[in-house]
Amino acid sequence: MENTTGITLPESFAMHPAASVSGPYFAHPESDYFNVGNFEKDQIEDYAKRKDMSVSEVERWLGPNLNYEPE
Repeated sequence: MENTTGITLPESFAMHPAASVSGPYFAHPESDYFNVGNFEKDQIEDYAKRKDMSVSEVERWLGPNLNYEPE
């Protein structure tokens, strides 16, 4: 596979280059797909607490998906 794709898999199992992705993908003609809505402030605060991050840092990373304007 490495010769064909140029993707390597070191001992850490983190594919290189980092933009490489893989996984099983399944489809069915009767499948329903849905979008997940944007995040509210309380969800960001809860996530920041669980990840031991600041709210502003989480807002920076998830900015395009916020349902409010960060302070």
